[in-house]
This record gives sequence, structure tokens and C-alpha cells, in this order.
Amino acid sequence: MAASGRQVGKYMYKNNRILLTNVEQVLFHRNFGGISALRQQAAEASKADSSEPIAIPRKKVWSNESVLEALAMTVRRDPTTFPYQFQDDPYLSPRTTAEFKLYSVSQESGRSAAKYFVNNYPKFFTKDFAEPHIPCLMPDDVSLRLEEVSEEALKERISLKKVKAAVDMYDQLLQAGTSVSMETTHNLLDLICLFSDRDPVQEGGTGDMEESGKDATKRKGNVRQASDLRKLTWKENNNAERIFNLLPERDTRCYSALIRGMVKHGAYAKAFSLYTDLLNNRLTADVHIFNALISAVGEVRDKYTERWGLIAEILNQMSGQKIQPNLQTFNSVLKALRRCGSLAKPLALQTLSEMAALRIAPSLATFDHVLAIFYKAATSGQGNVDILQSVMSELAGKSLTCQDPGDVMFFSDAMRVCLDYKELGLGYEIQNLVDVGENWRLLGDTYQASVYHARFFNLLCTMENIDVVLMWYKKLIPSLHYLHSEGLRHLLQALDTDSRLDMLPTIWKDIRSLGHDNKPDLIGDLLTLMERDKHSPEVQESFAVCALEIKSAFDGSKNIGRASLEWGNVTLSQVTSLLLRANKIQEAWKMLQLFKEKNRVPPKELFEDFLSACRSEGSAQRAVELVQLSAAFCLHVTPKLAKLTLAEFDLSEEQRIILSELESVTEPVD
Repeated sequence: MAASGRQVGKYMYKNNRILLTNVEQVLFHRNFGGISALRQQAAEASKADSSEPIAIPRKKVWSNESVLEALAMTVRRDPTTFPYQFQDDPYLSPRTTAEFKLYSVSQESGRSAAKYFVNNYPKFFTKDFAEPHIPCLMPDDVSLRLEEVSEEALKERISLKKVKAAVDMYDQLLQAGTSVSMETTHNLLDLICLFSDRDPVQEGGTGDMEESGKDATKRKGNVRQASDLRKLTWKENNNAERIFNLLPERDTRCYSALIRGMVKHGAYAKAFSLYTDLLNNRLTADVHIFNALISAVGEVRDKYTERWGLIAEILNQMSGQKIQPNLQTFNSVLKALRRCGSLAKPLALQTLSEMAALRIAPSLATFDHVLAIFYKAATSGQGNVDILQSVMSELAGKSLTCQDPGDVMFFSDAMRVCLDYKELGLGYEIQNLVDVGENWRLLGDTYQASVYHARFFNLLCTMENIDVVLMWYKKLIPSLHYLHSEGLRHLLQALDTDSRLDMLPTIWKDIRSLGHDNKPDLIGDLLTLMERDKHSPEVQESFAVCALEIKSAFDGSKNIGRASLEWGNVTLSQVTSLLLRANKIQEAWKMLQLFKEKNRVPPKELFEDFLSACRSEGSAQRAVELVQLSAAFCLHVTPKLAKLTLAEFDLSEEQRIILSELESVTEPVD
């Protein structure tokens, strides 16, 4: 049996080997045939595509900031925190409007001081730890390296914006008989005309600028604001004019520098005179000269027709000299038309048609000028709204870039139109456009953005449901906007309109946190709404707590740096009434004593309410004292109060004698 088993095993092993060999040969032939077919198809495809070049994709090059940019895209604004600019130091995050203004100015002042020291003492700031390198955090090279008299030294001074040093170097070159290239002369004239022949103000410095006696008198005794920046004026026969007159040959670029500088610094008539000199020398102006002259039309002509006549003359000369207008040309025309009264509306449409014919896309400043023209010229609000609707249809969903300095005025002015004409839908369209990409950067500086958000929130309070208003309130305050007292007053009106007065204590907390708890008018409006109607016990309790906090605000208003609050008769009565409705008799009695301290006379209705509270509490002694206090104020209601107290309270004999005497007192005659 064992031998036969081994033979069977050898036979099976031999057959398995033969079977496996046959299978491998079959698979080999099939694979070989498949490979041959594939090779044949590839060869045919290569022959067919041999005439077409192979496009190899370029390697993607990532910048050093790519990771930071990718991370930044994942972060959204937190509406519950303070503005981003104050998040570096949470202990200095402004919680009130006054603190926001103070910290903003302080932060800018500190930044200017830091730049001043970094730029003037760069040797102390040589180490760079930032990775990747951040050029704006490193000191600028403001020191002069070339001391010899040469054109290269002049170029260095021009690049560093050192006006006086550049003029001195130019004079030394002329005295040495060295000619200066026309390109360098152009750059020098541009520098002098830009800064009106003065060195620019250094960061943190005071600058070398003069102010007129009128402006100085106007600002005397007032806190210097950002709008009080001293304006540079064009001096007669300054270095720009002197160098210009010394030039053996003057080209258009030289005239352009002076004309633009004169317009920038207020020498409008002189700019037109210099333009006439350019024409007399048979030179052709450039587009920048025409733009500057158009923007100065309103300063050299008084009548509307004369202004437009001069604009038309400039445009005709521009056409005659074959100068192609640009966006700034049309924006200058529209800006000048804003001061042309009733002539502006048809001429503005004509200007826009000309822009379309030349395929010049308008900027936000263009639309802002158009809105201003139609807003003043239209006799009804319908025309203004139609124009704004057309503008928003044109801009919807677009990511915008700044092309004109006036672009930052569009959003706030457009929202003003929506607020004036109660156009909530258009207001939302404007806000949606602000949220597209980085369009929010075109809101302007901090003040301009604050104006926009204030107008948008006031529009919401006027037209929107209170739940939506509160949603936007949480979204905007204080991460984007610090409400002023007027905005809070609009919010109170919205709560009153939708009968949501139960939210008043919450709004009062925000009023305190925003630093408006020293505004008598705002506190008066809040107390009026709380005291006007009676509510549920829970609401009345919250109103009473709010009233006590208001009382503490009046008591603590004598602090240094805060406007003092003075108790008025109405305010005292409202706070006392709110305390009585919440059955806070002891606190209300203190308020009555406060009337006496402040020499105020409480109204008779307040004594009647107080007597009702004493009745519900069962306090006979307090009722007697109330009647005595009424008699001390010589109120007409004293006999009535005494009679009611005698009838409704369980009194002692001594108390009855006192009240009987007060009841018999004859009412004073008015």
C-alpha cells in the first residue's frame, strides 16, 4: 500500500508540472500578443502625432508667503472681538468710542515715532529675524553716501526725497559747469513741485511747513485733529520756477511738473498762465496737464456757464492736440460738473457717453461724481434711486481695485442716498458689494469706514425687522464699528417700533461699555421707553436694576475726564417710578430724598404711585412720612394724600393727629 501511494503521488506531481508549464506558455503568448498590439497602436499614434509639438507644463513656483496666504484664506472675521488692529494687545483693546479714537491716534503716533527712530538710526536695527523677509519692517536707507558733486549724487538725493539737498547739489553742478541730463532735471522738478519746495515731513517729525495766520487763529485753543493738517502753498519764485527759468530748453515734461504742482498747491491762475506760455512756445501739452487744468476750473471761474465754457475749451484744445483722454480726465470733468448746478445733469450723461465711446471703464470715483450730480439736480428721489440702481447693476459681484483717490468716497455716499430715500434693498446690494473679495479696502480710512457703517446701521434700524437689526448689531459692533449716541438712539426707536422693550437692559449694558452713559439725551430716551408702559414682573425687575445702574452713573459722573450728569426733575421721577413698579420701596424712598437734596419738586402722580406701593406693602409709617414730604414740597395733592391715608391705613392716634392737620390745610392758589 505504501509503494502504490508513492507512485500515485509521483504521477500527480508530474501531471501538475506539465499542466503548469502549458498554462504559463499560453499566458506568455497572450501577453506577448497584447504587448505587440499595444506597441503597434503606440507606433501608429506616434506617427500620427509626430507633427504636433508636445507642450510641457511649466513648473509651479510658490512664493515665500504662499503658506501664510493659504492660512489667511481659512480665517474669517470674528464679530465678537475688537477690530483687528487692536488685537495684538488685549489690555489696550478699546471698549468705548472715546478709547477707540484715543488708541487709534496713539497707535499711529507710536508707529510714526518708531519709523522715525528706525530710519534715522538704522545702525541699531541691523538684525533681521523675519522669515520670509519683510522689507517694511527694516529701516530705510535715508543716509547720503555720495558726497562728491556729481549727477549720481543728485539722483541719490532725489530718490531719498531730500528736496533742499537735491536743489543745493543741482546748483553746485551748475556752478561747476557740469550739465545735468534732462531726465534727472525732470525728476528734480517733479520732486520740488510735489512737496512745494520743502522737505517732506518725516515720520514723527514736525516738518518745515508754514501756516497762515488765519488758520493758526482758527485752531488756537482747539485739539489738533487729523483734518487740521497744514496745507502747503505755492511760494512765488520758488526753486522750481527758478530752475525752470534757468533751463536752456523746456519741454512738455518741465511744464507738466510746474503746472501740476501749481494746481496741487493752490496757484490756479498761475497754472493757466504757464499753460498759455506753453502754447506760445508751440509745445504740445500732455494728458496730465489737461487733467490738472480741468480740476482747477472751479477755482478760476465763478458762474456755472463760465466754468463749463472753460472745460469745453480745454477739451477742444486736447482734441486739437490729439491727446487721448484717460480715466482721470473724465473724473476731473465730472468733479468740476458737481459745481455747475443745473447744467451738470445733461452734461454728466454726455460725459459718460463719451467714456463709453472711447471704451474707458469708469471707476468708483466716476460713479460717486454721477451720484452727487443727480442727487443735487433731481427734483424727486426717483431719479436718484434709478441712477444708483443702474450703478449697482453694473458693479454687482465685481472685485474692485482703486484707480482714483476719490474711489474711497463711493460707498459712504451711495449709502447716504439709500438712507435718505429709505432704499433698503439697494443698501443690501451695496453691503454685498463691500463683502466681495477685498472691496472693503475701498471704504477708506477709519473715519470714512465709520461713516459708512453708521449710515448702513441707521438704514437697518429704520426699515428692517428688529430681529435682523439685532443680527447686524452683533455682526458689526464692536468688531467693525463703534456706535455713536445717534446710532444707539436709532436702535432704541427700532426696539420701540417692534415692541421689543424687554431688550432695553441689554442695550443699556452696551451703552455703558461703549462709553455713552454720560449722554443725558440718550439716557433720557432710554428711561422714557422703560417708564412709559407697564410690563410683566420679570421685565419690571430688569428695568429696576437698569434704573439703579443709571443712578450710579449719575452719582459717578463727577470723575475726571467725563462729562458730568445733572439730575433733572423728569429723570428723577422716571427712575423712582421704575423702582416703585418693581416694589423696591427702600430704593424709591431714597430717590424721593434725592429730590429734596437737588431742590427738585416731584410730580403729584409719583406720590400717588408711592402711596399705592405703601398700601400694598402695609407700611403706615412710610405713608405718613410720604404725606409729610408732600407737605414740605407744598404740593396741591397733600390734603388728598392725607385723606386717603387716614381712610386706608391702620394708624396710631399720634399719626391721625398729624394727618388731620395736613388734611385741613387749604390748597394753595396758583
